[in-house]
Amino acid sequence: MVEIGVVLPAFNAGRTVGAVVAGVRRYLPRVTVVDDGSTDSTREQAEAAGARVLSHPRNRGKGAALRTAFETLHSMPWDALITLDADGQHDPSDIPRFLEAFERRRPELIVGSRQMGFAGMSRSRRFGNRFSSAALAFFSGLNLPDSQSGYRLYSMLFIRSLRLRGNAYEAEMESLLQAAVLGLRVETVPVHSIVADGRIGSHYRPWLDTFRICLCVVQFSLRRHLSGRAM
Repeated sequence: MVEIGVVLPAFNAGRTVGAVVAGVRRYLPRVTVVDDGSTDSTREQAEAAGARVLSHPRNRGKGAALRTAFETLHSMPWDALITLDADGQHDPSDIPRFLEAFERRRPELIVGSRQMGFAGMSRSRRFGNRFSSAALAFFSGLNLPDSQSGYRLYSMLFIRSLRLRGNAYEAEMESLLQAAVLGLRVETVPVHSIVADGRIGSHYRPWLDTFRICLCVVQFSLRRHLSGRAM
């Protein structure tokens, strides 16, 4: 039987994080919340729901929160980590889809695809997702229907090799690029979106963050071309 932990990056998610942690713990008991400099009750709500909490003294961004979690947990004797957002847009009841796919084929990375919910996204968010997915496919050859989804499963072997640079949402694109360069198995599973694009609680800025994600793809490709090796 596989051993899997769960990570929730959180910033001012006091209204939602407790319910998300409780929902996750119906399937997996080991939940770590990274409180990314919140000024509300995020830490208290997460702990009350049974999560371990790591804290940043100030807001640093989702990528920095993931990096803190991966650096802290990389030596745990687990097989994988699942990441999902603390704002309530991801449905914990989709966790069995990740577990089934991982147990069956052991891919290094599984990305939850919200493709069925694209129609409910704002136009700017939908355009940004498709544009960044196209950039990923063009520069890396990795075709994914939902490159911006933060609902993922990372194998611990992959986590131990990750070298994330970005502090914001571009860090998740970096992980896809590194997986592609290393020739790792990347799969997708369909997931539901309780809120199609997290408009209520998300801190994602469609135009600015999509620009940063696409810039990350181009910069990564240039560094790799100039150095002749994976970055």
